[in-house]
Amino acid sequence: MKVSYEKHGLTLLGLFVVWWIALAVKPWYRHDWILENVLLIPAFTLLIWGWKRRLFSRVSHTLIFIFLCLHEVGAHYTYEKVPYDAWWQALTGETFNAMMGWQRNHFDRLLHFLYGLLCAYPFREIFLRVAGVKGFWSYFLPLDVMLSSSALFELIEWAAATVFGGDLGNAYLGTQGDVWDAHKDMALAGLGALIAVLVIAFINGRCQRDFAREWSESLKVSSPKNSAA
Repeated sequence: MKVSYEKHGLTLLGLFVVWWIALAVKPWYRHDWILENVLLIPAFTLLIWGWKRRLFSRVSHTLIFIFLCLHEVGAHYTYEKVPYDAWWQALTGETFNAMMGWQRNHFDRLLHFLYGLLCAYPFREIFLRVAGVKGFWSYFLPLDVMLSSSALFELIEWAAATVFGGDLGNAYLGTQGDVWDAHKDMALAGLGALIAVLVIAFINGRCQRDFAREWSESLKVSSPKNSAA
């Protein structure tokens, strides 16, 4: 039986609230947890606005739900201290970092990658249904937003770390001594988004009959006389 749009959204919301409450109990660093949860304000503002207008599909709601649940794990432990190594060792007897040859906690890098991978599709729906873009622009603009929003978030992290300073600033920034941390985070978000739009383009290219024509028309100059200098 197909679940209605409203029921699907409310089910995900209920599951997230339960997950959020569970991880809000005794986080490892309460002040960092508060800063990390500020992200939920713009996220839920956009989701509520979109839900009332049926802007996002069930797929988008699910992708956002997965990302926010993983973000709450990082908020609970602080990103640089998420004990995935201990969890992996309990399952396999070997730490994941040792198996991969890593020297740092990479949970933050994973989330930046997943931000691009999971959120490019929902942002594509915004461009399709609000801005009415088609063809090339419906793939390029989500990628562009993922890169620009990732850069904006790195600037916000830097500003917050500068304002709060000390242990709180370091915990929120989470560079773990890597001077190129911000660059790598942005690159991973961009890579995730690139993979997402390529997969979407591949599927649409196989299933959408007018895919090539729409792509070509989206790159045509609509008013060449007016655009000439």
